[in-house]
Amino acid sequence: MDETLTILADRIRAARRLTILTGAGISAASGVPTFRGQDGLWRQYRPEDLAIPEAFERNPRLVWEWYDWRRGKIAGCRPNAGHQVIAAWSETRPECSVVTQNVDDLHVRAGTRNLTRLHGSIWELTCWDRCAKGAAAWRDERVPLGELPARCPQCGGLARPAVVWFGEALRGDDLRAALESTACDVFLTVGTSAIVYPAAGLVHDARRQGAFTAEINLEETPASGAVDVAIHGGAEVILPRLDELL
Repeated sequence: MDETLTILADRIRAARRLTILTGAGISAASGVPTFRGQDGLWRQYRPEDLAIPEAFERNPRLVWEWYDWRRGKIAGCRPNAGHQVIAAWSETRPECSVVTQNVDDLHVRAGTRNLTRLHGSIWELTCWDRCAKGAAAWRDERVPLGELPARCPQCGGLARPAVVWFGEALRGDDLRAALESTACDVFLTVGTSAIVYPAAGLVHDARRQGAFTAEINLEETPASGAVDVAIHGGAEVILPRLDELL
């Protein structure tokens, strides 16, 4: 592993444009439950019951009870060493882009710059009916949230979590920023399952454009055989070691 880390460190050091894609694995060490994996949330709940628009239409209170529980779990979590390293790189490297699939906002709390949150934020809400003033997301960090299901403060109708549910399209600005970030010298994926598209396709887009590609993850993923370097280990351990080499 030391030789592989050195190779990756040399590539990052020489890179003018660095892009980092993160998934649930980077937040696992902070105590944020993951969805896929031995103890993932999807082993306890079916996504079609809780994370699709139709589920919200059927039972908004049930969906909100689950999200309120998740918010409570995440509220007690803190950015770990992996988040901190990425935040530091985003400050010191002018052309460092960070794209995350996570909705926990631990990157935000770590101070990460040039951040694209592909799937939104669990700490933001929007109006379900998309009223004129409630269509834009607003932040509400109360734990517990209060009235469930949550209400839009503008029109009094239902509010929903400002996250991208299964079957929904990514926001145009976020998708464009993510696609533009693939025009880089080094593309590093950290803690991603590499099965959720379009995020899973970004590393392949970067490689087609000539980027050196690398993966840091606890276990193999569908992308492991396609990247130039695959390193197995926790992001909270590997990223600080990589940072030391830099």
